[in-house]
Amino acid sequence: MAKLVTLTIDGIQVEAPEGMVVVDAARLAGVEIPVFCYHPKMEPVGMCRMCLVEIGRPVIDRASGQPAAGETSSAEDGRPKIQFGAKLETACTTPVSQGMVVLGMTEKAKAGRKDILEFLLTSHPLDCPICDKGGECPLQNLTMGYGPGESRFLFDDKKRQLKHVPLGDLIFLDRERCIQCARCVRFQDKIADDPVIGFFNRGRSLEIATFSEPGFGSYWSGNTTDICPVGALTTADFHFQARPWELSSSASICNQCPVGCNLTLNIRREAASGGKWVVKRALPRQNEAVNEIWICDKGRFGYHFGEQNAERLTQPLVRKNGALTPASWDEALGLVAEHFQQAGKGLLTLASGRLANEDLFNLRRFTLGLGGKTALYSFMAGGELTSQVGFAPGTDFASMGQGNAILVVGCDLEEEAPLWRLRLKQAAERGATLIVLNSRQTKLDKAATYSLRYPFGSAAGAVLAKLMIAGAQPNIIAQKRAELPEALQELARNPTFQAAAKAFADAKDAVILYGSDGMGLAETEALAQACANLLIATGHTGRANNGLLGVWPRANDQGAWEMGWAPRADLLADMQAAEALYIAGADPAADDLAYQAVFGAQKFVVVQDLYLSQTAKLADVALPVQSWLEREGSYTSGERRVQRFYPALPATSLAPAKVETASTRRAKVLTGIKPELAGAQADYIIPALLAAKLGLADMAQSSAAAVFAQIGNVFPTFAGLTYQKLAETHEQGAKLVSPLIGRSDLYYGGASYANSQGLGVQLDVKSGQPANPGSLLNWPKAVDFKLPRLGLMAFPVTRLYDWGATLLPSKLLQKRTVEPYLVLNVPDARLLKISDGAMVRVIFGESNQSAVVRAVLDEQLPERVALIPRSFDMPLSGPTVVEIKPASDTCFSTDRGL
Repeated sequence: MAKLVTLTIDGIQVEAPEGMVVVDAARLAGVEIPVFCYHPKMEPVGMCRMCLVEIGRPVIDRASGQPAAGETSSAEDGRPKIQFGAKLETACTTPVSQGMVVLGMTEKAKAGRKDILEFLLTSHPLDCPICDKGGECPLQNLTMGYGPGESRFLFDDKKRQLKHVPLGDLIFLDRERCIQCARCVRFQDKIADDPVIGFFNRGRSLEIATFSEPGFGSYWSGNTTDICPVGALTTADFHFQARPWELSSSASICNQCPVGCNLTLNIRREAASGGKWVVKRALPRQNEAVNEIWICDKGRFGYHFGEQNAERLTQPLVRKNGALTPASWDEALGLVAEHFQQAGKGLLTLASGRLANEDLFNLRRFTLGLGGKTALYSFMAGGELTSQVGFAPGTDFASMGQGNAILVVGCDLEEEAPLWRLRLKQAAERGATLIVLNSRQTKLDKAATYSLRYPFGSAAGAVLAKLMIAGAQPNIIAQKRAELPEALQELARNPTFQAAAKAFADAKDAVILYGSDGMGLAETEALAQACANLLIATGHTGRANNGLLGVWPRANDQGAWEMGWAPRADLLADMQAAEALYIAGADPAADDLAYQAVFGAQKFVVVQDLYLSQTAKLADVALPVQSWLEREGSYTSGERRVQRFYPALPATSLAPAKVETASTRRAKVLTGIKPELAGAQADYIIPALLAAKLGLADMAQSSAAAVFAQIGNVFPTFAGLTYQKLAETHEQGAKLVSPLIGRSDLYYGGASYANSQGLGVQLDVKSGQPANPGSLLNWPKAVDFKLPRLGLMAFPVTRLYDWGATLLPSKLLQKRTVEPYLVLNVPDARLLKISDGAMVRVIFGESNQSAVVRAVLDEQLPERVALIPRSFDMPLSGPTVVEIKPASDTCFSTDRGL
């Protein structure tokens, strides 16, 4: 812990850590020192001079080396003599010291701030009545609080520059408003490590410009609009769309990836949308243990799939005479209950991590009540191990640094969980040993202490090679050493690989993040087991800042695993064998044509979803559900943190005036009145209604909180958790999160919202450190991966901007979504006579499914290896043998006719 020093700021005595700058120390004491360029998450630069203060320091006696006594002090009070400098100093660049005296409200300091503001306003357009930032503008606020009453400069002498300049398709720049504080440039350079914007020209012609193609090509561009202290940078979705005081706010959780970033959704009811309540923008909500005050652009602009639109399902559809026709809830639920009761043990429920904890719990309980089976729709395994040796309470990337080790294996974090890439980069900058182990280069390699490669398909074997070097459990490992293929044994003999393995084994605390880059279900299962082995053998389980983290494809996959859901090795066969299918939050028919053969006259299929998906079009009954914007619930992040989200919009309905809220529905249930069903329902309500029709065990449906309480009664890891605990904004009743950022002082931290709706709670690990350290050392299968002799092996990779169901409805991000492609190695491309950018037809395995895509050549790929992105309408859940042919097709297509 840093040494504390005592200083005085405007007459208030303050204790602050040594090295903290004066503006932060003043913030701790509740003293306001205005800033523009300073931001608590970035290194100070002292560019704007708005934080000018008078600073005095104790005079040191040369003979004794101690502070000299002041003229008015006595031996009793010991007050030292303070000497002030002749000039004002910037509080953002000055570290605190013992005995320092800071004066921020003297006439000299006030005059300095007035001069700075008057200077800034000489080039500012003063268009506050129409500015997007009006109402939450630091320049406007500080001018009113500290600025001059009038300006000595003529309005006609102001420099005119271009306004509403698109830096890209997501961010607009108003050059006249920019005050050259460099917050945006510094964020992109130092925090995001995407230096795609910068200053151009000099003097009064200085301006922000983009250096990338497409413009502002970064996943983090929206954060620059949050921290911009004026209206110079605005997002395309909010540009001239609303004024801040017109908006209401609702706390939420991003569900685009397993990080679980905290959001605040700004909403309003507007005439332009036909009188509906709509989301106008998504902003970060501060949670220092999760996303700090940042969110990626997918989370910022990808919320549109949950909005109300013409394509949303609004009432149940039942198949009659071969066509889906509208029906009442009573008719639809009666039909579903009848068929599910007949199916009994033949019922298979398929659900994905898109759903909330409450939904998954009720769906599983209903299915097991009928004797049926459940399946998690996922291509990634290992969740039973992340529950057992996963992150323990108190684990926080922000507390990792010197003495800690972080291993990232089989994962491209920038594409799979972007916020974690930022946090690991920061941990490495604080001194943590960051080891990146992958078959190909990723963006995280730049920050890595050790960047290592393994042959494609051999992720589990590479981790086992590390285990061999670690030296723990020698009797067990010696028996297995010969099972590793020669290529991996050669890797284990590499000096750099050995140094990385030793650094991991010797670290005080260590964590492993594993993903699914180039892998499917079988490969990730082996990888998870290998990672668990390494953690157990080196003693890195069961305590804070140790354990295993799965970089899951969906937001609540970890929550599903915690409640007994798991993927099935041969899902297609299980679906074919089932008598009835209950599908929620999944669209298998769109992902793989092979699943379409499952649906037929002999099988009863029910789908509950937001839209009439490809699978829903083939179902016997399609049930409309509420989006996460319209209801409350909870997700469990990859770090095993349970977090609560709140409703922002009214539920989708045919007759909005008749839609019942959770509170009115609860009141009717308590009084014995049957609730009326209209419009979409929350996913957890539908299985509860079916259970009531079939006389199964009582399942909560009155509210998400009631369902969550039942989760704690069934699953010990959730025991004691309540919605009230999830809503707490302090850790263990102690101090608030830091740095303190709030809407009352926008100039300090930007437009990020303070968190008053809950920081979430991390689950306890089920077993921690096993009593027998070797109890989980099961040697994984399939560690010797071999490429085919004929054809190429296509490995699936993840792209942040894909064709997934949660992103396609966002029109703003469609320009950033690339067309389907295949990455091909150069030798094979020459052999097949395929040039870079050419159209090729890819034929997948024995299924005979194909797609026409564009070829991209990569000199770093080995022969017989190709890369294909997931979620681009191509059937690739794991490594697959493919045949590639030149295509005469002139457009992108798949067998679905896209």
